[in-house]
Amino acid sequence: MLEQINKELLDLAQKADEELKDIYKSIDDICLYNSSRILKAFIENKVSYSDFADINGYGNYDSGRDKLENIFAMVLGCEDALVRPQIMSGTNALYLTFSALLKHGDTLISLTGTPYDSLQEMIGLCGDSSQSLMANGVKYEQIDLIDNEFDTTRIINRLKQKDVKVVEIQRSRGYSSRLSLKLDKIEGLIKEIRKVNKEVIIMIDNCYGELVEKKEAGHIGADIVVGSLMKNLGGGISPTGGYIAGNKKLIEMVADRFTSPGIGKDQGANFNLNNSFFKGLFMAPSAVKSALKTAVFSAYMLEKLGYNNVSPKYDEYRTDIIQTVELGTKEKLVNFTQGIQSSSPVDSFVHVLPAPMPGYPFDEVMACGGFTQGSTIELSADAPVKEPYTLYMQGGLSYEYGKLSILLALSKINN
Repeated sequence: MLEQINKELLDLAQKADEELKDIYKSIDDICLYNSSRILKAFIENKVSYSDFADINGYGNYDSGRDKLENIFAMVLGCEDALVRPQIMSGTNALYLTFSALLKHGDTLISLTGTPYDSLQEMIGLCGDSSQSLMANGVKYEQIDLIDNEFDTTRIINRLKQKDVKVVEIQRSRGYSSRLSLKLDKIEGLIKEIRKVNKEVIIMIDNCYGELVEKKEAGHIGADIVVGSLMKNLGGGISPTGGYIAGNKKLIEMVADRFTSPGIGKDQGANFNLNNSFFKGLFMAPSAVKSALKTAVFSAYMLEKLGYNNVSPKYDEYRTDIIQTVELGTKEKLVNFTQGIQSSSPVDSFVHVLPAPMPGYPFDEVMACGGFTQGSTIELSADAPVKEPYTLYMQGGLSYEYGKLSILLALSKINN
């Protein structure tokens, strides 16, 4: 494949590796730290080969499942966790959590403005589903960010009224131009909230951000944290699944909603997936490290090739694995996405085009030639087909494969 890459790009890539050494070293250090935390959790929970046994039916007495959920809770800085293959995506995990915590008359506030596209119909901001939160009597408000900062004064004044059940913070940028939110910034807001309101439930949408920093959302005071196993914590090995972690009482509520009251976490077969879930989490720090290096390399190459609207810049601090580039036209957006798809290990021959996607209000163009459908810890790229035609890239199971795919895609685009 190297012979298909333009020599100029190979020369620039070699220069990138030299200039990015310090940034890569910092990513390696975080990977080692988080690997240590996960290894400690495995040892303390006495993970055994017998924990990988295939459990079907009701899933009663699955000690492996119980250990897995204990480990997730420890890694995320929480008291308890629900980790199940029946939770099929991050959106599913969010809806399950909202449905458990919010009843008719309760108020939900997004503290990061308009939520991610796939959440809008779930909340009831668009569409006509009878199962949306608003259709079932939940009140919704949002407080927009100001120049990528929380509107702390407005948030605190609103929460002083103590009539809000849940506040939600979306850590990642989603399909927006704002920056993703660093954990220390979220931690500062949580401390301010707790000064005036100790009852409101603080929920964090953690998708794309796990193991990127040395802390997790539970460590900084979040009450409940939600994410997908087809992103960071699945390590590219988990074929499906999602997690919800947090305070024990809240997880009990979510578990009752997940199965039924009186059953909670005690049932729900993991079938033959315990091994994949354990192994995925064990490999997750390395997968996240590779995804971050791929993102840094992509940003460097794009910036040096004259793409101006790249975010984050290659030398900026990162709190998730998402890399964006604003392409300006529909044609460039589709061409770039096709370049990523054609350099993927699976379905490289597929000619991707804009198309409707369930849960999204705009046509989407998506490159995801991965081993698991929809897995965004594997190198993927997707975008809503609307101005300013921004492409969102993430993932890379190994830096070497990620680097090759980016170089091949750039070669095809340049040609």
